[in-house]
Amino acid sequence: MTCAVTAVSGQLGREIARKLVELPGDTPVIGLARTPSRVVDPGVEVRPGDYDEPEQLKASLAGVDALVIVSGMAAPEDRIHQHRNVIDAARAAGVKKLVYTSIIGPEEGTRFSPVVQSNRQTEADIRASGLDWAIGRNGIYIEPDIEYLDGYRSRGEIANSAGEGRCGYTTRSELAHAYAALLTRDDLNGGTFDLNGAPITQAELAGYINRTFGTDLGYRDMTSEDFVADRSAELGDFLGPIIGGIYEGIRQGAYDRPGQYAEVTGRPHQSWDDYFSTLRA
Repeated sequence: MTCAVTAVSGQLGREIARKLVELPGDTPVIGLARTPSRVVDPGVEVRPGDYDEPEQLKASLAGVDALVIVSGMAAPEDRIHQHRNVIDAARAAGVKKLVYTSIIGPEEGTRFSPVVQSNRQTEADIRASGLDWAIGRNGIYIEPDIEYLDGYRSRGEIANSAGEGRCGYTTRSELAHAYAALLTRDDLNGGTFDLNGAPITQAELAGYINRTFGTDLGYRDMTSEDFVADRSAELGDFLGPIIGGIYEGIRQGAYDRPGQYAEVTGRPHQSWDDYFSTLRA
């Protein structure tokens, strides 16, 4: 079976491709990227894969049996059309199975909901494709909190609008393991799976960070409006409200769910004790 992954110039796509290369049996792995020259990964054949170029996608998917479609980063109204380009190209190229990296999240009532709705539409398009399929719904990446450590240090706190809500975080490495399973296990075909670790509060997250990095961060609850303004000032008027909407969803309980990671992979999601222990090491 020849496998392919889109968006391998991005962090999640790259991790999934690497995990597929590591599987036993020397499975051929093709990586699609809008800018192939940016990708250098041993064992991955890189081909052009711009979501806005249907004919290019069709040519690059020639000979592919199973494809992971990594959700795009465009505005919600644009990504639906882009994802349809990939689905149509896959069908025309003879791909037999699609796996989609969707998201957990509130479908209504937050500034993040339009993004979630666009993912749900792509899920529906994949189910209607006539191909075999499996869908993962990602929890929130925990890595950005680690990457923002200097910012937390300078502020002396973690401050956002999640309140006491619990969030089922995950890591890109754990997701890559799950998507490799979704692509290669036919017994998971036709399933939609929540992929997240044990839910934790922001106060618990602060505790893990403090014990790992020797910080003394507390957690401060903000209103949604204040947090969106804070994130927009740093990240701009597109990303700021999206990030704010994610934390609105955490407050509402949209990410407080046990997840189905073990069902997909055959083992539990990495615990947060273990994850932060690896960071300490």
